[in-house]
Amino acid sequence: MIPEASGSLNPQNDTSCLQDWDGVIVLCAATSFTGIKAASQHMAEQLSRLAPVLYVDPPLSPLTPCRNRSAAQSLRRPRLRLQSPGLARLTPVVQPGPSRPALTPLTSVLVRRYLGRSAARFRGRVDAVISVWPQYPVFGSCGEDVRVYWSQDDFVGGAGLMGLNAKHLGARERDVVAGADFVAAVSPVLAQTWRDRGSETLLIPNGADLSSFTDVDRAACPADVRLPGPIAGLIGHLNARIDLHLLEAIADRGRSLLLVGPKDPAFEPERFAALTGRRNVCWVGRKPFGLLPGYLRLLDVGLVPYRDSAFNRGSFPMKTLEYLAAGRGVVATDLSSIRWLETDLVAIASGPRAFADAVDRSLAEVRSPAMIARRRGFVSQHGWAERAAEMHAAIMERRGRRPDPVRAGHG
Repeated sequence: MIPEASGSLNPQNDTSCLQDWDGVIVLCAATSFTGIKAASQHMAEQLSRLAPVLYVDPPLSPLTPCRNRSAAQSLRRPRLRLQSPGLARLTPVVQPGPSRPALTPLTSVLVRRYLGRSAARFRGRVDAVISVWPQYPVFGSCGEDVRVYWSQDDFVGGAGLMGLNAKHLGARERDVVAGADFVAAVSPVLAQTWRDRGSETLLIPNGADLSSFTDVDRAACPADVRLPGPIAGLIGHLNARIDLHLLEAIADRGRSLLLVGPKDPAFEPERFAALTGRRNVCWVGRKPFGLLPGYLRLLDVGLVPYRDSAFNRGSFPMKTLEYLAAGRGVVATDLSSIRWLETDLVAIASGPRAFADAVDRSLAEVRSPAMIARRRGFVSQHGWAERAAEMHAAIMERRGRRPDPVRAGHG
C-alpha cells in the first residue's frame, strides 16, 4: 500500500512513513534522481502510483563533485529521503573509483549494505528489486520476492563510450543476469540477445512523459534561439553516438538547425565547432527538463541522427516518442526500436543525403491540427504509465507463482 503523507511533505527528512510501506519496489537506477531526467526516473515516478518505490542513485564517491559539480547536491545528507508520497530516494556513497574493475566487488558490498539497512526501515515486504546496474550484483540484499534486470542499453557495446572495460563489464553483467528472475529489455535487439543466452526476457520499451509535452505550443519561447523557421532540431546528449555527417548535410542545405543538450568535450571538437559556427546552426547547451517544451515549440522536425554502432542498435531513443508527443515530425536513422513502432509518423533514412532529403520532405509538410492529433494519439499508447503498468504486472505475476512464506511456514 502507499500511505498518504500527513501534513506538509518535507522531501529532505520526513521518512517516518517508510515504516508503513508494504509491497515496496526498489529500483537501482542508471542516473541520479537530480540529474538529467532519464528512463529510470520516469519509470520510478509512474511505478510509485502503483506501489511504494525506493529509487537508488548510482553509487557515488565523495570525490565525484570534483569532475561533476551537479553531483554535490546528491551527496548532501540525509542519504535516505522522501521525494514525494510513495517515492523515496537513497544515495549510496562509496569509495573513489566505484566502477573500476578492481573496486566493483567492494562497491557491491557497500551498496548491498545500504540497501539492506534501508529495506529494514520497511515493516512490510519488498516485492521486487529492479536493477539497471550491470556491474554490481545486489539481488537478495533486500529480501525481495522478485529480481529484475532492466537492460536499458548494450553496455558492452558502449563500454568505450562510457569509459569502462568491456570484457570485465560483460562478465559482471552475465553474473547479474544469472541472479534475475527475468530480464526487461528496452529494445528488440537487447531482448533477442538475452533470449539467445537463455534468459526469460520481456520487451518493455522506453516510454514518453506525455504530460510534459502536450502543451508545447503554449510554452514560453526561449530567448537564446534566433533562427528562421522552419527548424530541424536535436534534443539530447551530443557525443559519439551522434553521426555528425547527418547534421552537416542538413546544415549544408541552408536549413535552420537547433541543437539542445550537453556535449562531450572529446566528441569531434573541431568539426562540432565548425558546425555550430554556421549562421544557420544554434547550439544552446544543457537545459533543465522543465524548459524543453519551449525548445520543442520552435522545432518543426525532431532528429534522431544516430551512428550505426552496437550501442545504438540496442537502444530505444526516448526522444523519438517525445518529439511525437510534442506533435512534431521525426526523422531517424534505421534502428530496430524505431521499426518496432510500426508507424509512418517517423521517417527512417540512412546516409547523409537520404537523411537530409527526409528532413526536407518533413519540413515541407503542413503541421495541421489533424496531423498533431494523429502524432499525439499514436504516442498516447506509449506513455511511461503504460510501461510502468507492464513492469508492475510482470512482477506481480512472478510473485504470484511463489508460495506465501508465512503460509508455507505453517503448512
